[in-house]
Amino acid sequence: MDEIQHKFVDVGDLKLHIAEIGTGPNVVVFLHGFPEIWYSWRHQMIAVAGAGFRAIAFDYRGYGLSDSPPEPEKTTFTHLLNDLLAILDALSLSKVFLVGKDFGARPAYLFSILHPERVLGVITLGVPHVPPGPSRYHKILPEGFYILRWQKPGRAEADFGRFDAKTVVRNVYILFSKSEVPIADENQEIMDLVEPGTPLPSWFSEEDLAAYGALYEKSGFQTALQVPYRSFGEDFNLPDPVVKVPALLIMGGKDYVFKFPGIEDLTKGEKAKELVPNLEVTFIPEGTHFVQEQFPEQVNQLILDFLAKHT
Repeated sequence: MDEIQHKFVDVGDLKLHIAEIGTGPNVVVFLHGFPEIWYSWRHQMIAVAGAGFRAIAFDYRGYGLSDSPPEPEKTTFTHLLNDLLAILDALSLSKVFLVGKDFGARPAYLFSILHPERVLGVITLGVPHVPPGPSRYHKILPEGFYILRWQKPGRAEADFGRFDAKTVVRNVYILFSKSEVPIADENQEIMDLVEPGTPLPSWFSEEDLAAYGALYEKSGFQTALQVPYRSFGEDFNLPDPVVKVPALLIMGGKDYVFKFPGIEDLTKGEKAKELVPNLEVTFIPEGTHFVQEQFPEQVNQLILDFLAKHT
């Protein structure tokens, strides 16, 4: 961890925080999810750097050490895509591998569609390629479904605001480590789904939690609630929703995301091959949604095998 270097890249009027390690000619850019941050990729960054690659992970705008946009409520996935392109240009990176976790899968896949000449391959964890379109969650899942709750301006802010940032991250890590979708009762908030004394997952230390807590204490959750949760319906005017670059999807067998409508077909069914023709899918049977932190050695090897195959 001490060898990971930190710097800031100017993207328009914002300074975005970048962590990097390694000096190889081939570059791997990591895209985090929620409630994650660059630190979520600590195990993978060290592993790929040790194998001769240059590893880069950045905090999205409004996350962690990166500057917050002046109007967080207007942030979109398009901003994230433009930020990624600006970072590659600023660092003179012509072509990279993208690794995305959770909602980081969306910019990874979309960037490969919009800028295929800049992408050697895509690896995603926990979320397959879901073509953009209107959200259907409100038609299928109950009102207490966590995404529906967090999409309502003010609802999550009030819920999270009862706790410090470290406790919010603790609760979300505990919830997202289960195999059931977080759904609150009508008169219950999402944070209340976790009993105060519930222990952290065995693979997530108090030291890890402190690192996350400090980063979210700095940034808050305003931009994080906007992207992803309040931006899922964004229209990207894609000419074609098919991902043509080589791709690997790593899923934990106990990931709660499997309970989302349509996800089985997008990971195991014909739809997956239609949308991502060059897709490999690997399951880690005991893995949860945070499989890269839970089983880092297995995930690292899968990533390294894919990189070796497509370098």
